[in-house]
Amino acid sequence: MRPKRLVLASASPRRKALLARIGVEPDAIDPADIDETPHAGELPRDYAMRMAAEKAAAVAPHHAGSLVLAADTVVAAGRRILPKTEEEDAARDCLTLLSGRRHRVLSAVTVIDAESRACHKLSTTIVTFKRLTEREVTAYLARGEWRGKAGGYAIQGFAESWVRFLSGSHSGVIGLPLYETRTLLESAGYPLG
Repeated sequence: MRPKRLVLASASPRRKALLARIGVEPDAIDPADIDETPHAGELPRDYAMRMAAEKAAAVAPHHAGSLVLAADTVVAAGRRILPKTEEEDAARDCLTLLSGRRHRVLSAVTVIDAESRACHKLSTTIVTFKRLTEREVTAYLARGEWRGKAGGYAIQGFAESWVRFLSGSHSGVIGLPLYETRTLLESAGYPLG
């Protein structure tokens, strides 16, 4: 029996499924409603860390005595933060930019414990795509996997077949780095098998 209640500050079904891989079922899901606009000149690493921290901080006051887990995943090409694509043209622009080149996926996690202390971790994964043809990009866009995804792709879908190189956390690219998440939960007193 777990002594602590866990609240996931995300509506992402991917994050919930990733938690299930390590035997964690949140007691509640309470997505944070915050402004996710990057600050002018904000670096991708700083943005990912800020978003995870702000999401956790927005949800924690509603769940006193609980652990609150929040995360944010950013796809970065150099210093540029790529958007979560909602429009096909934006997804095409992202995929064209990432074609044949290396990029970083930064996945930040924040846990606020029952005493309102916040702890943070960041996973950085390097991903390199093969050079994509226009036909491949068009076919991928028709699949719809890109909707709402940072950088215009979902590595857990068809885009995984484009990955020529990956160094870091595969689960972090999906949206929740499990090693860092496990470390934070255990440090906060949440028992894991």
